[in-house]
Amino acid sequence: MAAAAVKLTDEFLRCTICTEVLQEPCTLVCYHTFCRKCVVNYTKTKPEAISAKSLLCPFCSKMTKVSDPDRPVEEWADDVKPSFVIQGLLDSFGPGSKDMTNCQYCKEIGEATAAVSWCSVCDDAICENCAAMHKRIPATRNHEVIVFTGDTKTMQKRKVMCEEHKNECIEFVCKDCKKLICQKCCIVYHRKCSSVVTIESELTEIKTKLMTKRKSLLTDEQTRKDRVSEQKLRLTEVSESSSELESLIRSSCDMAREKIKQKENTLINKLKEATEIHLGQLKADIKAGEMSMQMCQQEAELIDKGLETECQVDIYRMCQWFEEERLEEAVLNETVDKIIFEQDMDKLVNILENLPLGDIEVVYKGNEMLGDGVFDVKGTPVLHDTINISSPSDKASPAPLDVMVMVVNNIHTLVVLDDGDKNLKSFYTRNNKACQSNIDVGSRPFNIAKFSHNQVIVSVVNERKLVTVGVTPDLAHLSTINTSKDYYGLTALTSSTLAAGSLLPPCVDIIDTTGNVLRSLVPMVNGVPLVNIPCFLSTMKTGNILVSDEGTRRILCLTPEGDVLFNLTHTGNERIQYPLGITNTSSGDILVAEYSSRRIIHLTESGDFVRNILTSKEGINYPRGICVDTRGRLYICHRTEGTIKVFSSKS
Repeated sequence: MAAAAVKLTDEFLRCTICTEVLQEPCTLVCYHTFCRKCVVNYTKTKPEAISAKSLLCPFCSKMTKVSDPDRPVEEWADDVKPSFVIQGLLDSFGPGSKDMTNCQYCKEIGEATAAVSWCSVCDDAICENCAAMHKRIPATRNHEVIVFTGDTKTMQKRKVMCEEHKNECIEFVCKDCKKLICQKCCIVYHRKCSSVVTIESELTEIKTKLMTKRKSLLTDEQTRKDRVSEQKLRLTEVSESSSELESLIRSSCDMAREKIKQKENTLINKLKEATEIHLGQLKADIKAGEMSMQMCQQEAELIDKGLETECQVDIYRMCQWFEEERLEEAVLNETVDKIIFEQDMDKLVNILENLPLGDIEVVYKGNEMLGDGVFDVKGTPVLHDTINISSPSDKASPAPLDVMVMVVNNIHTLVVLDDGDKNLKSFYTRNNKACQSNIDVGSRPFNIAKFSHNQVIVSVVNERKLVTVGVTPDLAHLSTINTSKDYYGLTALTSSTLAAGSLLPPCVDIIDTTGNVLRSLVPMVNGVPLVNIPCFLSTMKTGNILVSDEGTRRILCLTPEGDVLFNLTHTGNERIQYPLGITNTSSGDILVAEYSSRRIIHLTESGDFVRNILTSKEGINYPRGICVDTRGRLYICHRTEGTIKVFSSKS
């Protein structure tokens, strides 16, 4: 029973501000109960509560309107009564609920001795002699004994004794040493410390900090609880989504098979029709031949009979009849010679390999608890790594022009265009071993575009071609696309179309995977072209095209139809000088590499300048191609240094 009473007092009858048993309790509108003095003192520290003329709950921050706000703040809580439940518990189990006048032990032997203390473990009032005995008995010497003060028998705060000075209470805190001390400790050990204060003077601030921390922990707990609930829902959604995607894949493949089947039937029907015509013509030729043979035979027999006659006139007329010219009917219809099935196997294989049935791409989302997955443009970029792109087979100093990061077979692969060796390189780690491959793509490769989860396309100038490369993560040549122009900037719009930047003439072309120009975008303002040297392009989530134009020193956003969504030439008061690499993050923000001013510019999705997210102070040295990977890391090509610098964002 004693233990239950102590637990009840600790959990329901103790003020969370002063941590003591409730004194003059009051229950606020949120049903949280505190000592009147405690809640008033806490309200005094909150100007917003004073101005609202309300008592502020330290636990949930709800406000309780006071009945007479014109009274002094100290009296605001006088009219706020405790809930009947709290009052009932105090009456039944609180400090005044038991006989605290006489010693319980002396009472049991028939003596009436005034009680001076209360054992919170035994739940008994005891006199001075019994208290001394209480301390000497091993089983009870460590019980919490509270000394009564005054005639009202209220409980004093429990005193904690110093471990070194056993007779001294701990009443001070040394803020320099961050240590609780007694008065003797102050004199002996902390005379030179500049900030020794009483615990009581710090108590309000400490409790406020603890309440703030408690509130923060509860908020974090709720956040994690909500996230777990959300993830449980996502578990079902992902399973259902996977089934739907599988159905879509089967549907698209069934559609492709149906189209192939239709093509098969068309070809077979065409073959049957042509064969039927050919067979008919052959049968007609055979029939005509047989009839000609029969006529020849009959005419030969006629000559035999003519020669047998003795009439000279009949013989002469017969001869004259055979010598006359007899016009044969001209053949009016074309005659089928043979049927041929023409087939380009290389073209067929290429089309089938690149059949636009769709693609599976894993979109990585950052773990909010770990701060990973999304490059936080509001945070502070921190240098994560510096990658040297040189390899043993290099014939020249490495000079990275453009960079792309791909996840192939669960392996993060760095794909780099090296202007030094005029080739494409990939770097990755497999079985804890660093690996690298490279492939020649042409005399002057310029730009990389990610075409699918395991394919990139490289623009090669002066040769008018694009090269498709497979990433496994080793590199393999897939195909060469011949184009009518030299293209520099390159970005994939869909699984079958690209946007490509041309210098002659200056424009952005929308082309298909065979190199055919579907349309040319030549944006203008007042008759002045906005595009001159579109060296770097990027595709936004909306499908619009970002253009970093070195010639006109501007950054553009175009729709695939050619409409100008924004046209940026200045960042604040500073003119854009030499814009090169451009990319956009998963949040829609835009990052641009400014070569001459050695900085990385941050723009909003609508093209508004935010800030220079990286400058030469952070080691940015004439940047070119840039990209952001699924782990929230920013990769920047430093051609003059032959390196790729990798930055992560620190919130």
